[in-house]
Amino acid sequence: MTAFARRARASAGRMHPELSLVSYTLLGHLEERDGCRATDLAAHYALDKSTVSRQVAALERAALVERRLDPDDHRVQVLHLTDAGREILAQVTESRRAAFQERLADWPEEDLVRFAGYLVRYNAPGTDRP
Repeated sequence: MTAFARRARASAGRMHPELSLVSYTLLGHLEERDGCRATDLAAHYALDKSTVSRQVAALERAALVERRLDPDDHRVQVLHLTDAGREILAQVTESRRAAFQERLADWPEEDLVRFAGYLVRYNAPGTDRP
């Protein structure tokens, strides 16, 4: 697991040196949810609000995220990906997909099926406990 995490951090750094793996995770969440509040990010990932605030500030400086007023409640700011944010996230996704395909290219079918089953089991609801 440590090697897997280390490899993920390294690949994130190659795509955009100023951004961390956490930043990419937040970008992915914003894309998936089509925007959300910073407090929602903190709650979803069980992160301190100050941590999320620093990450969001870096994403804003990189012009990957922008704040917009919530149309239903103008007191609330919602974070959204910019076009540049969508572009970098698409590049990272494609790069990761290519890396997985390369690493798994010579695996026999039965190993791929077993591996996929293990990943589904590992990511099943209720398995996010420490």
